[in-house]
Amino acid sequence: MLAAIGVAELEDLFDDVPERFRFPDLDLPAPISESEIEREMRELARANADMTRYASFLGAGTYRHFVPATVDAVLRRGELFTSYTPYQPELSQGLLQATFEYQSMICALTGMDVSTASHYDGATALAEGVLLALAVGGPARRAVVAPVTVHPQYRDVLRTYLAGTGATLTGDEDLRTDPAHLVGLLDDVPDGELAACVVQSPDFFGRFEPVPELARRVHDAGGLLIVVADPIALGLFRAPGGDGADVVVAEGQPLGLPVSFGGPHLGILATRRAHARRTPGRLVGETLDVHGERGYVLTLSTREQHIRREKATSNICTNAALSAVAAAVYLATVGRSGLRWIAELTFHRSHYAAAQIAAIPGCSVNPDAPGQPFFREFVTRLPVPVAEANRVLRRDFGVIGGYDLGRDHPGLDHDMLVAVTEMNPRADIDRLVDGLRSIAAAAARGEVRP
Repeated sequence: MLAAIGVAELEDLFDDVPERFRFPDLDLPAPISESEIEREMRELARANADMTRYASFLGAGTYRHFVPATVDAVLRRGELFTSYTPYQPELSQGLLQATFEYQSMICALTGMDVSTASHYDGATALAEGVLLALAVGGPARRAVVAPVTVHPQYRDVLRTYLAGTGATLTGDEDLRTDPAHLVGLLDDVPDGELAACVVQSPDFFGRFEPVPELARRVHDAGGLLIVVADPIALGLFRAPGGDGADVVVAEGQPLGLPVSFGGPHLGILATRRAHARRTPGRLVGETLDVHGERGYVLTLSTREQHIRREKATSNICTNAALSAVAAAVYLATVGRSGLRWIAELTFHRSHYAAAQIAAIPGCSVNPDAPGQPFFREFVTRLPVPVAEANRVLRRDFGVIGGYDLGRDHPGLDHDMLVAVTEMNPRADIDRLVDGLRSIAAAAARGEVRP
């Protein structure tokens, strides 16, 4: 290889790096023992405001839900933990069966016919769902509508995926979610050009969208409706498949995956049977072998999906399949009634928190959509900037506050997105309320900058 590129030895590859930068003095401390390193790392970790020592109300796409011990116990089994590519079914029946069970449960949860397994996160699942809709629509239908109520990071990823495809992504910055407003966005698309409309329900702000009304309008225009769903909310509320969705995508992190620094997450994508061959990623089917025994195998996606990408429906090849297995174990452990119980706890605790905060003078809840149903998350408008409120909450009350909406929406730097799950007992909620009440009172006295 060195001869092919015209150099004599490996060191010649670094000739372009100035000599003074090749071997810099790193000025490292003297070596210490493993036990001393562990002690130092634990001291550094104590400086973090982690969710085991602080009451957390931070969500915005990643949520702390209870993870049963069975999830880790199953995932750490060698045949699953080390699994990679299940191309050879005779060697991969365990992973293939777990994947099949995952797909089956996702279909039951979303009300769809076919589920892939799986994608990197909710954002990439949405982007892949839109690419599927563009393939179905053909060259004439290149318009995609995604309102501002869709997760801002999902919209960013979608813009990246659509770059160079000739498709247009339209939306606006209006936070309203009434049917007339959403239908108005569709009316701006010329006849015959709509490929897909994306709606998130519950949306980024926790509010439910009018999916059935929107589905009728999208289908009348000849496009596909893509619903970004919440898998925990689906334990309590009607599945998008029953509301007319053509594609359902979701972030599967709440299904047995802990809140960690950036992942791994889980992208869920499910669709109608008519689009099965256009789905990206893997699809596992159940069949009988030559001996009449039940077996599992990758099906309906060609080998080119994973090797010859110029002929593939997606750039998704491998994925974090272990996350899909985690979701399958989680759903099998909690069951239908357990998932409903978790969703009910989350619903009622978030509404209790919202009612308590709304009673604080100077604070308001969901000011842009008062009275609109919501799940897990709601917007709290504060008399002070969210960044300042979060600093006081963490320092004085041991609380990790909500997400600062000003990071994504100019003018909303006083609006906090508060997330409440079944992991937030009443005592934690009351501590948050006490903190916000103290902050609001200090602001009224002029002691905190508005």
